[in-house]
Amino acid sequence: MSEITRDVERNNEGRVIRGFLKEEMGLSTRFIRAAAKEGRIKVGGARVKMDYTLKAGDHITVILTKDESQDIAPEDIPLDIAFENESVLVVNKPPFMVCHPTRSHGSGTLANGVINYFQNREDASIVRLVSRLDMNTSGLVTIAKNQYVHMSLSKAMTEGSFKKKYLALVKGRPMEDEGTIDLPIYRPTEDSIKRVVDERGQRSITHYKVLESSGIITLLELILETGRTHQIRVHLSHIGHPILGDTLYGQEDSELIGRQALHAYYVEFPDPKTSQLITITSELPEDMHLIARGLSS
Repeated sequence: MSEITRDVERNNEGRVIRGFLKEEMGLSTRFIRAAAKEGRIKVGGARVKMDYTLKAGDHITVILTKDESQDIAPEDIPLDIAFENESVLVVNKPPFMVCHPTRSHGSGTLANGVINYFQNREDASIVRLVSRLDMNTSGLVTIAKNQYVHMSLSKAMTEGSFKKKYLALVKGRPMEDEGTIDLPIYRPTEDSIKRVVDERGQRSITHYKVLESSGIITLLELILETGRTHQIRVHLSHIGHPILGDTLYGQEDSELIGRQALHAYYVEFPDPKTSQLITITSELPEDMHLIARGLSS
């Protein structure tokens, strides 16, 4: 997806192109400013200023690709690609992998593998994560291939048309087979990793459904309505059903699993180019599957 185009219809004649790009084509002010400065917005093949007045029949072209660099070293890390088209790459991240380089994890991250994948395919894209997963959470991670796609999917997430579902193995069984946890999540201090349920926090909504249970361990499906840091982990711990292996919000369960038993198994979003819904699923990884198959509903 290297460019987007639009023909101006008569009802939009006389409009200033800046407003048209923002209101009719869904481009952000920041994107428009940068693209205009770089000459990537054209009418009839010619570069125009952002105060240009549109005429019926004008053909607008917005070039999405540009020369970009990113300070991420390419590394030959095998990727489990769940889906790819010209707009997005969706990768099934294994547990114990960080999504993006940090001070303490400078290499071996998903981003190191993705940038290597792009370069090997002579794809000029850089790594734009639409969302991230904790290091020990497995599952689907969506990467936008250009700024416009990232902007489009971020907007879809805000508006609720980007849907994410998770599977978690938790201790005990909730009293209700389906429910909603609507509790605010707060960060107590600036340097705190751990979050808590606190009325000073941001509203956070998690929907859950029991899939299988032994009474001692339960497999839950979880749908996020909001996307706070550690939201699922905080909410489940708060209601007395912490995720197996979650040492931050529960306790170590090394005899069962060596990490928090949380997997992002489903994403759904409108294709930024066609607006058609894209749905991708991922099966439980082996460590969670071994536990889940022993449960009965």
